[in-house]
Amino acid sequence: MDQDEALSNLNDYNEILQSEVYVDLERLRILARHGIPTQLRGEVWKYLLGVEQADRSKELSNSKTRTNEYQQMDKIDPEVSKRIRGEVSRYQRRVPELDNKRYAETFENIIIAYLNTNHDIEYNPALVSLCAPFIYALDKECDAYFCFERMMQAIEEYGVNNPLKERVASFMTLFRYVLPELCNYFEEEEVDLNEWITSWLQHLLAKEMQFENLVRLWDSYFAMSDPLEFHPFLCLSILRNAKENLEDLEQSEIRTVLLRLPPMNMSMVIADAFNLRHETLERQMIEDEDL
Repeated sequence: MDQDEALSNLNDYNEILQSEVYVDLERLRILARHGIPTQLRGEVWKYLLGVEQADRSKELSNSKTRTNEYQQMDKIDPEVSKRIRGEVSRYQRRVPELDNKRYAETFENIIIAYLNTNHDIEYNPALVSLCAPFIYALDKECDAYFCFERMMQAIEEYGVNNPLKERVASFMTLFRYVLPELCNYFEEEEVDLNEWITSWLQHLLAKEMQFENLVRLWDSYFAMSDPLEFHPFLCLSILRNAKENLEDLEQSEIRTVLLRLPPMNMSMVIADAFNLRHETLERQMIEDEDL
């Protein structure tokens, strides 16, 4: 995107966000699918995730309610704090965007508040990677918390109706179907498919993707009605785009690439994922008709 396009894009966003009465969520979603300007990302995410309401008449009172609610939350758990600090330290070494001492306390507060509010959920180091984009994009800690909570609720609810084992099995079928040569090559090299597929599907690539690519991907995801249904096709798109490179590597090198993905052109990868979903659904319809 050149300078003129970027400015025009920024103006389009500002026009929607500065509306005094009602924020046009449909227009916002259409724009967000193509990426959100960095300086507006946090504000747009709040609307897309339903933390901020389209009707602006109660915006101030809603904001105060959120702030008060977050202030009341229990953010103390010494044992979990220690584990979060260790994981945040490792995370910050590889993500310079969040390599700042002030972020470390925010990670602790948000994750512990989330766990203390959702007693059925246990601490997992992946929570740090899943929380990071919200800490980076949103100025207020309480807004970062509520956006993080909305996304985690969506992931949890999807997991209840679509158990991880079934999703992994379904993805393996798709992988063999769409990329048979690469799938065979992985099996020849004895690549542990479960290791990376499970993480890719469960954590929306938060642990594996370059940070800049991840926030760009989530722009599109938060603008969609069915991001978790779409996600397996995005994973296949990544594999299809990296196929030639992966077929030149040995087992340990493949594992390294899959667990720490290289920089990608996300607009291209997302567009390819839409095509893959369309092609796969069309093929399945034709096969169903033949039966």
